[in-house]
Amino acid sequence: MKGITIKNPENLIEFKTILNWINEESSVLDLGCGDGELLSLLVKKKRVQAQGIEINQQAIEKCIIKGLNVFQEDIDSGLSDYPEKSLDYVILNQTFQQVKKPAFVLEEALRVSRKTIVGFPNFLHLSSRLKMCFGGKVPVTKSLPYKWYDTPNLHFFSIADFTEYCKTKGIKIEETVVISKNKKVRVLPNIFGEIGLFLLSK
Repeated sequence: MKGITIKNPENLIEFKTILNWINEESSVLDLGCGDGELLSLLVKKKRVQAQGIEINQQAIEKCIIKGLNVFQEDIDSGLSDYPEKSLDYVILNQTFQQVKKPAFVLEEALRVSRKTIVGFPNFLHLSSRLKMCFGGKVPVTKSLPYKWYDTPNLHFFSIADFTEYCKTKGIKIEETVVISKNKKVRVLPNIFGEIGLFLLSK
């Protein structure tokens, strides 16, 4: 997809993948939408009916400047305002590992949407394994840039963990893309992948 300009070029493949998965003029809810960069792209490139939920007031103000429809709510409280299958897509990109109740949040996302997109850092990427093994410290990498004492991440899991979870819960994985250094990873993704993206349905 041409003509994409984003704040952090390292997110290019990640954002392109999500845009490719979403149909034009569909309804989209972005949970933990941050400053609205992805949601704004979807509006421009796919003409989606966009909504976002974010808890950070400063991020919400940036979304409003972009003309986005964003509500201040805690997604750990659920999505009771949204009827079952009322949305085409729910996005949980770089949010899933930060919520207090990931199982509940994912179940709610799948309940209200026809398809759910989940993206998260692979905490067992090779560089993380090596830094833990030989450095004896919690790793700090490009995909995990936080120190242990200021990280927003609450849950530390791998691509293999998430795949297994979906299987045990009867969640259909329609597509998977694993990314490292802004390229798709096709060999041993649980070792070499930094970011996992999943298109899900139930």
